[in-house]
Amino acid sequence: MFVFRLDPRSGVPPYLQLVHQIRHALLLGELRQGDQVPLIREVVEQLAINPNTVSKAYRQLEQEGLVRSRPGIGTFVVGAPPEAVPPATYASLRRGLQSWLREAHAAGLDDEAILALLATTNRDLAQEGVA
Repeated sequence: MFVFRLDPRSGVPPYLQLVHQIRHALLLGELRQGDQVPLIREVVEQLAINPNTVSKAYRQLEQEGLVRSRPGIGTFVVGAPPEAVPPATYASLRRGLQSWLREAHAAGLDDEAILALLATTNRDLAQEGVA
């Protein structure tokens, strides 16, 4: 079952965090066409947020063609972003990233420092034409 998480420190509106999590789950193959996303009342109970926040997220995803609401039944995945990378590649990269993150935390980097390092490194690679 797909579970949402909210980060109150992110500065990203809660509805947008939900949208991003669904998009990421689709991209990584955690959600597939036909899967049901959590019911609005389930998300409200889980995260203690306003039902309108969840509805807004689901409406945006529906406008993007990623989900469709079936009144009285729930909301289902109907589309996915274009799959440019096979799921096995994501899994392999994730394992490597987990190892790197453990090393970074062991070295004393906090989340902000890790994100700064990732962004800077990605930007440097983009300038080299790699990313």
